[in-house]
Amino acid sequence: MATQKEIQLPAPIYKGKMSLEEVIFKRRSQRYFAEQDLDWRQIGQLLWAAQGITARREGYNLRAAPSAGALYPMEIYVLNRNGLFHYLPLTHKLEILDDSDLRAELAEAALGQFSVAQAPVDIVICAVYQRLTKKYGQRGLRYAHIEAGHIAQNIHLEAVSLGLGSVPIGAFNDEIVKDILSLPQECEPLYIIPVGYIK
Repeated sequence: MATQKEIQLPAPIYKGKMSLEEVIFKRRSQRYFAEQDLDWRQIGQLLWAAQGITARREGYNLRAAPSAGALYPMEIYVLNRNGLFHYLPLTHKLEILDDSDLRAELAEAALGQFSVAQAPVDIVICAVYQRLTKKYGQRGLRYAHIEAGHIAQNIHLEAVSLGLGSVPIGAFNDEIVKDILSLPQECEPLYIIPVGYIK
């Protein structure tokens, strides 16, 4: 395991080359990816769209996706050929967790879905339910799942804006994914999104 190292991601851009309407119109699930890596600028832009800071207020920060009570229960993990990373929204950095390429293992955990292994980047959306349930009780579970949808859609639309493709993956073995990512016990994987150039 790598020791507490971080990568500072390039600052996000706030105006793309396509309108929102064009991005929505062009979005499709893409399962075949070219063998071309994404650079840190592209990865950073995708992660900013997922959970990046969009405004700073005294005592709290607003993010790109809405969250019940602004409690932000989500944790975002990234896998590529260089390793496993954890997104740190407040500083727009990646925490390096492992320098092994774990995409093939993740694909096996996702019932053998080849796009997970083939994509240059896999983004995994995870939830820490207790951040919501301590305020909202069992209703917090629903809010977490709603939030995962907001985040995923932002990623899919940002991918199109960057000239990339993506596919939503919900079929996987939760416990094996947790083990591959070395997730804390309270952190539950909800969604895998492979992203890359379309083949």
